[in-house]
Amino acid sequence: MAPESKTPPGSVLSRVFSRFSSRKTKSAAHAPEQLLEGSSAVAGRPSSSFYLSAHSVPDSSLPVDNSAPRSLGSQPPSNHKSVDSSRRADLPWPPQPFLEPSLQPYDSSSAVPRAHGGTTSFLAGANGVRMRDIQYFEASHIIVNAGSGGAGDKSMDGWELLLKNTAPNALYNSSVQFDAPKCDEDTRVEVTSEIMDWIQDHNASRRLLCMTGAAGAGKSALQQTIAERCAKLGILAATFCFSSTDPTRNRASTVVATIAYQLGLKHPLFQSSIVAAVKRDPLIFSQSLQSQMEELIVRPFESLRRTIQPDIDTFPCAVLIDGLDECKGEPNDTADPTLLEVEERRQAEDRQAELLSAIWHCILKNGLPLRVFIASRPEWAIRTALAPGGQLHHVAYHIQLSDNYDATGDMRRYLGRRFEDIGLRIGNPHWFTEDDINALVEAASGQFVYVATVFEYISERRASPAERLRIVLGWTPHIGQVARPFKALDTLYTNILLAAKNAYEAVDTHHGRDFLLLFRAHEINVAGFASGSSLPLRFPADVLSVLLGLEAGAEESLVSDLHSLVALEKENDGDLRLHLYHKSFSDFLGEESRSKDLFVAPSRVYTHRAKCCMQHILECSLDFDSLPHTWEELPLPESHRRWLMGAARTLPFFLAQALGIDDEVFDFTEKGGWHKIDKLLPLSYRMKGWLYYSFQQWRENLRHFAFTLTVKNPEIAKVISEFVEKWECDAKGWGP
Repeated sequence: MAPESKTPPGSVLSRVFSRFSSRKTKSAAHAPEQLLEGSSAVAGRPSSSFYLSAHSVPDSSLPVDNSAPRSLGSQPPSNHKSVDSSRRADLPWPPQPFLEPSLQPYDSSSAVPRAHGGTTSFLAGANGVRMRDIQYFEASHIIVNAGSGGAGDKSMDGWELLLKNTAPNALYNSSVQFDAPKCDEDTRVEVTSEIMDWIQDHNASRRLLCMTGAAGAGKSALQQTIAERCAKLGILAATFCFSSTDPTRNRASTVVATIAYQLGLKHPLFQSSIVAAVKRDPLIFSQSLQSQMEELIVRPFESLRRTIQPDIDTFPCAVLIDGLDECKGEPNDTADPTLLEVEERRQAEDRQAELLSAIWHCILKNGLPLRVFIASRPEWAIRTALAPGGQLHHVAYHIQLSDNYDATGDMRRYLGRRFEDIGLRIGNPHWFTEDDINALVEAASGQFVYVATVFEYISERRASPAERLRIVLGWTPHIGQVARPFKALDTLYTNILLAAKNAYEAVDTHHGRDFLLLFRAHEINVAGFASGSSLPLRFPADVLSVLLGLEAGAEESLVSDLHSLVALEKENDGDLRLHLYHKSFSDFLGEESRSKDLFVAPSRVYTHRAKCCMQHILECSLDFDSLPHTWEELPLPESHRRWLMGAARTLPFFLAQALGIDDEVFDFTEKGGWHKIDKLLPLSYRMKGWLYYSFQQWRENLRHFAFTLTVKNPEIAKVISEFVEKWECDAKGWGP
C-alpha cells in the first residue's frame, strides 16, 4: 500500500502539487492565467501566503526567465536548499546596496495561520526553489510565474531571445573597444568635468545632453572616458557605441535591446520584467523603437519604482550613446547603387530621428531616473532636433564641442607626451623640437583627428620617427609620391564628401548640377578668388550661389550633409560665408594626389563662374539704354542689384583664368553683352568700395583675356579691346 501523504489535506502545498499535476490534461496556454486569477485550482486566494497579486508587484508576476548566464550575477547562498538543484534559479542578484530593498508585496495579515500561531511560509527555509513554473525567493517572499508553456514548453527563453537582438560590440568595454581612443588624464579637463557634473547632478532640469562636434573633434574619446569614469563610480547604466563600418552595431534596431540588457543586469526584478515582456510578445524587437522602449525600459522601471522606492534613486543613471550619425537605415533592395546609397542615407536620418523621438517620449517625458548623453556629428537628425522649433530644443543640454572648447593646449600635451615616449624607445630624447609640435598643432586647426593621424603615421615601429616627422612637416604632393601621412584623414574626408555628393545630386531639383564643382567654389571663396591684385575677391554665400547659377540660399542645401566638416557662419560684416573646421580638409580638396576622383581644379571653377556671370548679365531684364544715374535707383530688388553688380565687376577676373570658353564669349558678344556692361560701368564705378586701382586691375584682366583670344577669334578679341580702350577714357569723366 502506498505510504500515506504527510501533507495535510487541503493545505497550500497540496493544492500547488494538485494544480500542476492537473496541467497534464489542460492547455498550457491557460495555466498562468488560472493561477493568477485564483481559479478553483487555487482556492482561497486572500489567505495564501505564497500568492502574489498582479497589483502587488506589477510586471514581475508575469513569466520570468531563469536561465540567465551565471556570469551575470551571483548565485543564491549555498545554505539555501533547493527542491531540484538541477533546475534552481540562476537569476542574478548583484550585491549593490540598492539591490537589497525590503520587499513586502503581499499583506502579511492575510497569511495562512500556523497550527500553533504565527504565519506559515511556503517551503520555509528554502530559497531559489523552482518547481516547474514556480520560482520562490524567501528573502523577498516573491513567487513569480516563470513560463507559459509548462514542462513541455520548447519556446525560446525570454532572456535568450533578448540576447539574440543585442549588439555586444556596442558596449563600451567590448572586445572590439579594447583600443578605443580616450582622453589623456590631463586633457579635455574642462569638458569632461562639465559632463560628469551634469550626470551627477540629480537636480538638473535637463536629463538629456547632446554633444555635437566636427568629424575628428574627439567625441568618441570623450564618450569612452566618461563611460569608464561612470563605471568606476557605479553610475553607468548602459552604453551603445554606433559604428558605420561594423554591421553588428550600425543599425538602430538593436539599440533598445542592448540598453535593456545592461539595465537588466542591474536588478533581478528589472530583468524579470524585461523577460516577461519578451515572453508576452516575442515580436517586440520588430516593432517601433518607441514601442520597444516602452515595454523593455519604461514599464520595468515603473515596476521597480513601485517596488523599491525610494531606493530607485540610487539606480545607475548614465546612459551613453556614441556616434548617432553613424546609425544607418535598415537593408534595402534597391538595384541602382547610387539610389541605394541615397535611400539608405534617408532611412538612416529617419532612424536617427526616430531614436531621438523615442528617448524624448519614453525616457524624458516619463521621468525615468536616467541621464542620457548622446554624441554625434551635427548631421540632419540631431541638428534639426536641437534647432529652434525642434523636439529637443528646450529639453536638451547642448555642448558644441568644436565651437566652445579650445583643444590646442590638450593637443600640445598629447603630442609632447607621446613624442617623449618615442624618444625613450629609440634612445634619443632630442629627435623632435617644440617648434615641430607647435607646427603640427597649428596645422590641426583645433581638431584632434589631425594630431592622432599624424602620431599614428610617425610612430610606425619599423620606420624612423624623425624621418616621418620631416615628411609630415614638409610634405608636398608630387608625381611618384609614395608617402601617405594623411591616409586616414583622406579616407574620412572622401567618405563624407562622396556621400554628400550622391545625396545632393539625387534630388530631382538638383538634376544636372555638379556638386563637387559648386562646393569647391564656396571652399575657394573662404580664402578668396585670385584677382591679379593683392586683394582676393570674396562674396557673401547667397551672392556666390546666384553667381554660380543657383537660387539664393542654395548654399544651405549644398552643405546639408557636410556639417561635420563645414558650417555657414556670419562674419563681422554680417554676411554669411562658409567656414571649414579643418585646415587639413582644405588641403585635401586642393591636392589632387589626396582627393583623387573628387578633385576639382580651380580653373574649372573660374570657367563656370565666367559662364554664369555672362548669362546673368544677358538675362537681366533692365532697359540698358535708359538707366538711372545711380546704382541704387536701378528698378530691381536689392538682392538682384547685388548679383548684377557682382557679375559685372568680376567677369574679367574669371575670364582671365577660364579655359575652353570661346563659344560662350562669342555668344555673349553677339547678344550685346559688352554693350550692357558699358551702360552699367558708370553706375558701378560711382559705388562706394570700387577704388581706382580695382577698376584698373579689372581692365588689365580683360585686356589680357582679349590678347589670348586674338589667335582663335581675332574679331571678338578686337571688340573687347575697343571697349577696354573706351572705358579707360570714359572713366576720367565718371567721377563719384
